[in-house]
Amino acid sequence: MRKVFGCLVTLVLVISMLAACGSDGKSKTAGNGKVEINFFHRWPNEPRKSFYDEKIKEFMEKNPNVHINVDSVLNDSYKEKIRVLVSNDNLPDIFSAWSDSFAENLVSSNRIMELNDIINEDKDWSSNIIESQYEGFTFDGVTYGVPFTVDGKAFFYNKKIFEENGISTPNTYDEFINVLKDLQKAGYDEPLVEGLTNTWAISHYLGTIFQRIVDPQVLAQDYSLETGEFSDPGYIKGLEVFQELTGYMGDVSTAIDHEAARNMFAAGEVPILYMQFAEIKLAQEAGDVEIGFFDFPSFPDGKGDQNALTGAPEGWMVSKNAPKETIEFLKFLTSEETAFDFTKEDGQLNAIKGAVTSENVNETSLEAYELILNASSTAPWFDNAVNINIADVFMRGAQELATGQTTPQEIVKEAQKEAANLKK
Repeated sequence: MRKVFGCLVTLVLVISMLAACGSDGKSKTAGNGKVEINFFHRWPNEPRKSFYDEKIKEFMEKNPNVHINVDSVLNDSYKEKIRVLVSNDNLPDIFSAWSDSFAENLVSSNRIMELNDIINEDKDWSSNIIESQYEGFTFDGVTYGVPFTVDGKAFFYNKKIFEENGISTPNTYDEFINVLKDLQKAGYDEPLVEGLTNTWAISHYLGTIFQRIVDPQVLAQDYSLETGEFSDPGYIKGLEVFQELTGYMGDVSTAIDHEAARNMFAAGEVPILYMQFAEIKLAQEAGDVEIGFFDFPSFPDGKGDQNALTGAPEGWMVSKNAPKETIEFLKFLTSEETAFDFTKEDGQLNAIKGAVTSENVNETSLEAYELILNASSTAPWFDNAVNINIADVFMRGAQELATGQTTPQEIVKEAQKEAANLKK
Protein backbone atom coordinates (compact mmCIF):
# COMPACT_ATOMS: atom_id res chain seq x y z
CA MET A 1 0.00 0.00 0.00
CA ARG A 2 2.80 2.43 0.84
CA LYS A 3 4.48 1.82 -2.50
CA VAL A 4 1.21 2.39 -4.38
CA PHE A 5 0.55 5.59 -2.44
CA GLY A 6 4.10 6.79 -3.11
CA CYS A 7 3.71 6.18 -6.82
CA LEU A 8 0.41 8.06 -6.88
CA VAL A 9 1.98 11.01 -5.09
CA THR A 10 4.87 11.04 -7.57
CA LEU A 11 2.46 10.86 -10.51
CA VAL A 12 0.39 13.75 -9.18
CA LEU A 13 3.51 15.86 -8.66
CA VAL A 14 4.78 15.10 -12.15
CA ILE A 15 1.43 15.92 -13.76
CA SER A 16 1.16 19.16 -11.84
CA MET A 17 4.71 20.07 -12.80
CA LEU A 18 4.07 19.44 -16.45
CA ALA A 19 1.00 21.61 -16.27
CA ALA A 20 2.87 24.39 -14.50
CA CYS A 21 5.69 24.43 -17.03
CA GLY A 22 3.52 24.15 -20.12
CA SER A 23 2.87 21.02 -22.12
CA ASP A 24 5.18 21.97 -24.96
CA GLY A 25 8.07 23.13 -22.78
CA LYS A 26 8.00 26.66 -24.24
CA SER A 27 7.11 29.91 -22.52
CA LYS A 28 3.83 31.41 -23.62
CA THR A 29 2.52 34.92 -23.85
CA ALA A 30 -0.05 35.66 -21.16
CA GLY A 31 -3.53 36.87 -22.04
CA ASN A 32 -2.53 40.41 -21.16
CA GLY A 33 0.29 40.34 -23.69
CA LYS A 34 3.09 39.91 -21.15
CA VAL A 35 5.98 37.54 -21.76
CA GLU A 36 5.73 34.54 -19.44
CA ILE A 37 8.80 33.01 -17.82
CA ASN A 38 8.47 29.70 -16.01
CA PHE A 39 10.77 29.59 -12.97
CA PHE A 40 11.38 26.38 -11.02
CA HIS A 41 13.43 26.02 -7.83
CA ARG A 42 13.77 23.58 -4.94
CA TRP A 43 12.91 25.79 -1.96
CA PRO A 44 9.20 25.68 -1.07
CA ASN A 45 10.26 26.20 2.56
CA GLU A 46 11.32 29.33 4.39
CA PRO A 47 13.22 31.58 4.26
CA ARG A 48 14.03 30.99 0.59
CA LYS A 49 10.45 30.73 -0.62
CA SER A 50 9.60 34.21 0.60
CA PHE A 51 12.96 35.56 -0.58
CA TYR A 52 12.38 34.42 -4.16
CA ASP A 53 8.73 35.45 -4.10
CA GLU A 54 9.84 38.95 -3.17
CA LYS A 55 12.60 39.02 -5.79
CA ILE A 56 10.16 37.86 -8.47
CA LYS A 57 7.82 40.68 -7.48
CA GLU A 58 10.70 43.16 -7.60
CA PHE A 59 11.78 42.01 -11.07
CA MET A 60 8.25 42.18 -12.47
CA GLU A 61 7.82 45.71 -11.12
CA LYS A 62 11.00 46.73 -12.94
CA ASN A 63 9.94 44.79 -16.06
CA PRO A 64 6.17 45.28 -16.44
CA ASN A 65 6.18 43.40 -19.77
CA VAL A 66 7.15 40.15 -17.97
CA HIS A 67 5.14 37.78 -15.82
CA ILE A 68 7.00 35.03 -13.94
CA ASN A 69 5.31 31.78 -13.01
CA VAL A 70 7.05 30.10 -10.10
CA ASP A 71 6.94 26.52 -8.86
CA SER A 72 9.03 24.64 -6.31
CA VAL A 73 9.40 21.24 -4.66
CA LEU A 74 11.84 19.91 -2.08
CA ASN A 75 15.29 18.46 -2.74
CA ASP A 76 14.74 14.77 -3.56
CA SER A 77 11.49 15.39 -5.44
CA TYR A 78 13.17 18.19 -7.35
CA LYS A 79 15.82 15.86 -8.76
CA GLU A 80 13.16 13.48 -10.01
CA LYS A 81 10.91 16.17 -11.50
CA ILE A 82 13.73 17.85 -13.41
CA ARG A 83 14.66 14.51 -14.96
CA VAL A 84 11.05 13.93 -16.00
CA LEU A 85 10.73 17.43 -17.42
CA VAL A 86 13.93 17.30 -19.45
CA SER A 87 13.12 13.85 -20.84
CA ASN A 88 9.75 15.15 -22.06
CA ASP A 89 11.08 18.48 -23.39
CA ASN A 90 9.05 20.29 -20.73
CA LEU A 91 11.85 22.17 -19.04
CA PRO A 92 10.95 25.43 -17.32
CA ASP A 93 12.66 28.48 -18.77
CA ILE A 94 15.02 28.93 -15.82
CA PHE A 95 15.66 26.57 -12.93
CA SER A 96 18.07 25.77 -10.11
CA ALA A 97 20.62 23.03 -10.67
CA TRP A 98 23.45 21.24 -8.95
CA SER A 99 26.78 21.26 -10.74
CA ASP A 100 28.98 18.46 -12.12
CA SER A 101 27.26 15.22 -13.16
CA PHE A 102 23.75 16.48 -12.35
CA ALA A 103 24.23 19.41 -14.70
CA GLU A 104 26.04 17.26 -17.26
CA ASN A 105 23.16 14.80 -17.43
CA LEU A 106 20.79 17.67 -18.21
CA VAL A 107 23.18 19.05 -20.82
CA SER A 108 23.21 15.67 -22.58
CA SER A 109 19.53 16.24 -23.44
CA ASN A 110 20.55 19.05 -25.83
CA ARG A 111 17.79 21.17 -24.30
CA ILE A 112 19.95 23.49 -22.20
CA MET A 113 21.03 26.90 -23.46
CA GLU A 114 24.73 27.49 -24.11
CA LEU A 115 25.83 30.59 -22.21
CA ASN A 116 29.32 31.33 -23.54
CA ASP A 117 28.20 34.20 -25.78
CA ILE A 118 26.03 35.71 -23.05
CA ILE A 119 28.88 35.52 -20.55
CA ASN A 120 31.38 37.04 -22.97
CA GLU A 121 29.07 39.81 -24.17
CA ASP A 122 28.36 41.19 -20.67
CA LYS A 123 31.59 41.16 -18.70
CA ASP A 124 30.27 43.79 -16.31
CA TRP A 125 27.93 41.10 -15.03
CA SER A 126 29.77 37.82 -15.60
CA SER A 127 33.16 38.94 -14.29
CA ASN A 128 31.59 39.51 -10.88
CA ILE A 129 31.10 35.76 -10.50
CA ILE A 130 34.01 33.83 -8.95
CA GLU A 131 35.71 32.29 -11.99
CA SER A 132 36.55 28.95 -10.38
CA GLN A 133 32.88 28.26 -9.70
CA TYR A 134 31.98 28.10 -13.41
CA GLU A 135 33.89 24.82 -13.72
CA GLY A 136 31.08 22.62 -12.44
CA PHE A 137 28.77 23.93 -15.16
CA THR A 138 31.26 23.80 -18.04
CA PHE A 139 31.57 20.77 -20.31
CA ASP A 140 33.82 20.50 -23.37
CA GLY A 141 34.53 24.20 -23.13
CA VAL A 142 30.89 25.26 -23.10
CA THR A 143 29.26 26.80 -20.02
CA TYR A 144 25.62 25.87 -19.43
CA GLY A 145 24.96 27.28 -15.98
CA VAL A 146 25.73 30.30 -13.83
CA PRO A 147 26.89 29.49 -10.27
CA PHE A 148 25.13 31.29 -7.45
CA THR A 149 25.79 29.55 -4.14
CA VAL A 150 29.06 28.08 -2.89
CA ASP A 151 29.33 25.49 -0.20
CA GLY A 152 31.68 23.11 1.50
CA LYS A 153 31.61 20.33 4.05
CA ALA A 154 33.56 20.12 7.30
CA PHE A 155 33.26 18.72 10.79
CA PHE A 156 31.60 21.30 13.03
CA TYR A 157 32.66 20.96 16.63
CA ASN A 158 31.59 22.44 19.95
CA LYS A 159 34.54 24.61 21.03
CA LYS A 160 33.46 24.68 24.67
CA ILE A 161 33.32 20.88 24.96
CA PHE A 162 36.73 20.51 23.33
CA GLU A 163 38.30 23.16 25.57
CA GLU A 164 36.76 21.81 28.78
CA ASN A 165 38.15 18.35 28.06
CA GLY A 166 41.54 19.45 26.73
CA ILE A 167 40.85 18.00 23.27
CA SER A 168 42.58 19.33 20.16
CA THR A 169 41.18 19.13 16.65
CA PRO A 170 42.54 16.16 14.67
CA ASN A 171 44.54 16.25 11.46
CA THR A 172 44.69 12.52 10.64
CA TYR A 173 42.04 9.84 10.73
CA ASP A 174 43.75 8.00 13.58
CA GLU A 175 43.78 11.23 15.57
CA PHE A 176 40.08 11.62 14.83
CA ILE A 177 39.30 8.19 16.25
CA ASN A 178 41.26 9.09 19.38
CA VAL A 179 39.22 12.31 19.71
CA LEU A 180 36.00 10.31 19.51
CA LYS A 181 37.26 7.91 22.18
CA ASP A 182 38.28 10.80 24.43
CA LEU A 183 34.83 12.35 24.07
CA GLN A 184 33.24 9.05 25.06
CA LYS A 185 35.43 8.97 28.15
CA ALA A 186 34.21 12.50 28.90
CA GLY A 187 30.63 11.20 28.99
CA TYR A 188 29.46 11.64 25.41
CA ASP A 189 28.33 8.16 24.43
CA GLU A 190 27.54 9.36 20.90
CA PRO A 191 30.26 11.93 20.13
CA LEU A 192 29.46 11.94 16.43
CA VAL A 193 25.86 11.83 15.19
CA GLU A 194 24.34 11.85 11.70
CA GLY A 195 20.84 11.55 10.30
CA LEU A 196 21.35 8.28 8.47
CA THR A 197 17.77 8.21 7.23
CA ASN A 198 18.92 10.86 4.70
CA THR A 199 20.90 9.04 2.04
CA TRP A 200 22.38 12.30 0.75
CA ALA A 201 24.07 12.82 4.13
CA ILE A 202 25.64 9.38 3.78
CA SER A 203 26.82 10.22 0.26
CA HIS A 204 28.73 13.23 1.60
CA TYR A 205 30.67 10.97 3.94
CA LEU A 206 31.37 8.36 1.28
CA GLY A 207 32.37 10.86 -1.36
CA THR A 208 34.92 12.52 0.90
CA ILE A 209 36.34 9.22 2.15
CA PHE A 210 36.69 7.82 -1.37
CA GLN A 211 38.28 11.07 -2.54
CA ARG A 212 40.87 10.85 0.23
CA ILE A 213 41.69 7.16 -0.20
CA VAL A 214 41.35 6.23 -3.89
CA ASP A 215 43.75 7.35 -6.61
CA PRO A 216 42.15 10.33 -8.44
CA GLN A 217 42.71 8.72 -11.84
CA VAL A 218 40.88 5.61 -10.67
CA LEU A 219 38.05 7.76 -9.30
CA ALA A 220 37.73 9.58 -12.61
CA GLN A 221 37.56 6.26 -14.42
CA ASP A 222 35.01 4.74 -12.06
CA TYR A 223 32.81 7.83 -11.91
CA SER A 224 32.40 7.67 -15.70
CA LEU A 225 29.58 5.50 -17.07
CA GLU A 226 31.75 4.29 -19.93
CA THR A 227 34.68 3.06 -17.84
CA GLY A 228 33.41 2.54 -14.29
CA GLU A 229 34.40 -0.73 -12.58
CA PHE A 230 34.79 -0.03 -8.84
CA SER A 231 37.36 -2.79 -8.46
CA ASP A 232 39.89 -0.75 -6.49
CA PRO A 233 40.29 -2.04 -2.90
CA GLY A 234 40.04 1.58 -1.72
CA TYR A 235 36.24 1.39 -1.94
CA ILE A 236 36.11 -1.48 0.54
CA LYS A 237 38.51 0.35 2.83
CA GLY A 238 36.39 3.49 2.52
CA LEU A 239 33.24 1.64 3.50
CA GLU A 240 35.09 0.10 6.43
CA VAL A 241 36.00 3.63 7.56
CA PHE A 242 32.38 4.71 7.34
CA GLN A 243 31.29 1.60 9.25
CA GLU A 244 33.81 2.39 11.98
CA LEU A 245 32.52 5.95 12.27
CA THR A 246 28.91 4.78 12.59
CA GLY A 247 30.04 2.88 15.68
CA TYR A 248 30.40 6.26 17.40
CA MET A 249 27.01 7.51 16.20
CA GLY A 250 24.79 5.20 18.23
CA ASP A 251 21.41 3.72 17.37
CA VAL A 252 19.81 7.16 17.37
CA SER A 253 21.52 8.00 14.08
CA THR A 254 19.71 5.25 12.20
CA ALA A 255 16.34 6.68 13.28
CA ILE A 256 16.73 10.42 12.66
CA ASP A 257 17.28 12.77 9.75
CA HIS A 258 20.05 15.30 9.35
CA GLU A 259 17.96 18.19 10.63
CA ALA A 260 17.38 16.35 13.91
CA ALA A 261 21.12 15.68 14.17
CA ARG A 262 21.83 19.36 13.57
CA ASN A 263 19.41 20.35 16.31
CA MET A 264 21.17 17.95 18.70
CA PHE A 265 24.46 19.61 17.89
CA ALA A 266 22.96 23.08 18.31
CA ALA A 267 21.58 22.07 21.71
CA GLY A 268 25.04 21.02 22.89
CA GLU A 269 24.10 17.34 23.08
CA VAL A 270 26.55 16.21 20.38
CA PRO A 271 30.16 17.45 20.19
CA ILE A 272 30.77 16.84 16.46
CA LEU A 273 28.64 16.84 13.32
CA TYR A 274 29.61 16.71 9.63
CA MET A 275 27.79 19.67 8.10
CA GLN A 276 27.67 22.03 5.17
CA PHE A 277 28.68 25.64 5.63
CA ALA A 278 25.20 26.53 4.38
CA GLU A 279 23.94 25.26 7.75
CA ILE A 280 25.89 27.71 9.92
CA LYS A 281 23.00 30.12 10.32
CA LEU A 282 20.51 27.29 10.93
CA ALA A 283 22.71 25.83 13.68
CA GLN A 284 23.25 29.20 15.30
CA GLU A 285 19.55 30.02 15.27
CA ALA A 286 18.74 26.66 16.89
CA GLY A 287 21.20 27.06 19.77
CA ASP A 288 24.09 29.06 21.17
CA VAL A 289 27.00 26.68 20.59
CA GLU A 290 30.33 28.29 19.78
CA ILE A 291 31.20 26.59 16.50
CA GLY A 292 34.60 25.55 15.25
CA PHE A 293 35.55 23.65 12.08
CA PHE A 294 38.06 21.04 11.08
CA ASP A 295 38.42 19.45 7.66
CA PHE A 296 37.81 15.76 7.11
CA PRO A 297 41.00 14.18 8.53
CA SER A 298 43.69 12.90 6.21
CA PHE A 299 44.70 9.30 5.56
CA PRO A 300 48.52 9.09 5.50
CA ASP A 301 48.37 6.22 3.01
CA GLY A 302 45.55 7.80 0.98
CA LYS A 303 46.18 8.43 -2.70
CA GLY A 304 43.90 11.44 -3.11
CA ASP A 305 44.30 15.13 -2.29
CA GLN A 306 44.18 15.18 1.51
CA ASN A 307 43.36 18.91 1.57
CA ALA A 308 40.49 18.90 -0.91
CA LEU A 309 37.20 20.35 0.25
CA THR A 310 34.02 18.44 -0.50
CA GLY A 311 31.42 20.78 -1.89
CA ALA A 312 30.13 22.33 -5.06
CA PRO A 313 28.29 25.38 -6.30
CA GLU A 314 24.65 25.41 -7.23
CA GLY A 315 23.38 27.72 -9.90
CA TRP A 316 20.87 28.51 -12.58
CA MET A 317 20.36 26.86 -15.95
CA VAL A 318 18.22 28.08 -18.82
CA SER A 319 16.15 26.15 -21.33
CA LYS A 320 17.18 26.46 -24.97
CA ASN A 321 13.59 27.54 -25.73
CA ALA A 322 13.45 30.28 -23.10
CA PRO A 323 12.47 33.80 -24.21
CA LYS A 324 15.25 36.40 -24.32
CA GLU A 325 13.81 38.12 -21.23
CA THR A 326 14.87 35.08 -19.22
CA ILE A 327 18.50 36.16 -19.53
CA GLU A 328 17.71 39.47 -17.86
CA PHE A 329 16.04 37.54 -15.04
CA LEU A 330 19.14 35.31 -14.81
CA LYS A 331 21.37 38.38 -14.47
CA PHE A 332 19.00 39.81 -11.85
CA LEU A 333 19.17 36.57 -9.81
CA THR A 334 22.98 36.60 -9.91
CA SER A 335 23.51 40.32 -9.34
CA GLU A 336 25.58 41.55 -6.42
CA GLU A 337 22.50 43.14 -4.84
CA THR A 338 20.40 39.97 -5.03
CA ALA A 339 23.31 37.82 -3.82
CA PHE A 340 24.01 40.12 -0.86
CA ASP A 341 20.33 40.10 0.15
CA PHE A 342 20.16 36.32 -0.30
CA THR A 343 23.09 35.61 2.01
CA LYS A 344 21.87 38.13 4.57
CA GLU A 345 18.42 36.52 4.61
CA ASP A 346 19.34 32.86 4.20
CA GLY A 347 22.88 32.60 5.54
CA GLN A 348 24.24 30.55 2.66
CA LEU A 349 27.38 31.84 1.00
CA ASN A 350 27.27 32.96 -2.61
CA ALA A 351 29.54 32.98 -5.64
CA ILE A 352 29.27 36.70 -6.43
CA LYS A 353 32.30 38.88 -5.75
CA GLY A 354 31.70 41.46 -3.05
CA ALA A 355 28.42 39.91 -1.92
CA VAL A 356 29.79 38.16 1.18
CA THR A 357 31.00 40.67 3.76
CA SER A 358 30.93 41.36 7.48
CA GLU A 359 27.73 43.28 6.79
CA ASN A 360 25.67 40.20 5.88
CA VAL A 361 27.43 37.29 7.62
CA ASN A 362 29.10 36.78 10.97
CA GLU A 363 32.70 35.90 11.72
CA THR A 364 31.98 32.15 11.66
CA SER A 365 30.58 32.32 8.13
CA LEU A 366 33.46 34.49 6.95
CA GLU A 367 35.86 31.84 8.27
CA ALA A 368 33.97 29.18 6.30
CA TYR A 369 34.00 31.37 3.17
CA GLU A 370 37.78 31.64 3.35
CA LEU A 371 38.07 27.85 3.65
CA ILE A 372 36.04 27.47 0.46
CA LEU A 373 38.05 30.04 -1.48
CA ASN A 374 41.42 28.72 -0.29
CA ALA A 375 40.81 24.97 -0.69
CA SER A 376 43.51 23.21 -2.72
CA SER A 377 40.76 21.61 -4.80
CA THR A 378 37.05 20.92 -4.65
CA ALA A 379 35.49 17.46 -4.72
CA PRO A 380 31.84 17.37 -5.84
CA TRP A 381 29.11 15.74 -3.77
CA PHE A 382 29.26 11.98 -4.35
CA ASP A 383 25.62 11.74 -5.46
CA ASN A 384 26.38 14.40 -8.10
CA ALA A 385 29.73 12.95 -9.11
CA VAL A 386 28.48 9.46 -10.09
CA ASN A 387 25.47 8.04 -11.84
CA ILE A 388 22.49 8.08 -9.49
CA ASN A 389 22.07 4.29 -9.76
CA ILE A 390 25.64 3.77 -8.55
CA ALA A 391 25.17 6.37 -5.82
CA ASP A 392 22.02 4.59 -4.64
CA VAL A 393 23.86 1.29 -4.32
CA PHE A 394 26.45 2.87 -2.05
CA MET A 395 24.03 5.07 -0.10
CA ARG A 396 21.42 2.38 0.57
CA GLY A 397 24.15 -0.12 1.23
CA ALA A 398 25.78 2.18 3.76
CA GLN A 399 22.45 2.51 5.58
CA GLU A 400 22.41 -1.28 5.96
CA LEU A 401 26.08 -1.24 6.87
CA ALA A 402 25.28 1.00 9.83
CA THR A 403 22.82 -1.58 11.15
CA GLY A 404 24.96 -4.63 10.43
CA GLN A 405 22.79 -5.95 7.61
CA THR A 406 25.49 -6.04 4.95
CA THR A 407 29.26 -5.84 4.46
CA PRO A 408 31.56 -3.52 2.50
CA GLN A 409 32.38 -6.39 0.17
CA GLU A 410 28.72 -6.98 -0.65
CA ILE A 411 28.12 -3.30 -1.36
CA VAL A 412 31.11 -3.05 -3.70
CA LYS A 413 30.05 -6.24 -5.48
CA GLU A 414 26.61 -4.73 -6.09
CA ALA A 415 28.19 -1.49 -7.33
CA GLN A 416 30.35 -3.44 -9.77
CA LYS A 417 27.28 -5.24 -11.06
CA GLU A 418 25.38 -1.99 -11.52
CA ALA A 419 28.35 -0.37 -13.27
CA ALA A 420 28.48 -3.29 -15.73
CA ASN A 421 24.74 -3.04 -16.37
CA LEU A 422 24.98 0.67 -17.12
CA LYS A 423 27.51 0.00 -19.87
CA LYS A 424 25.12 -2.23 -21.78
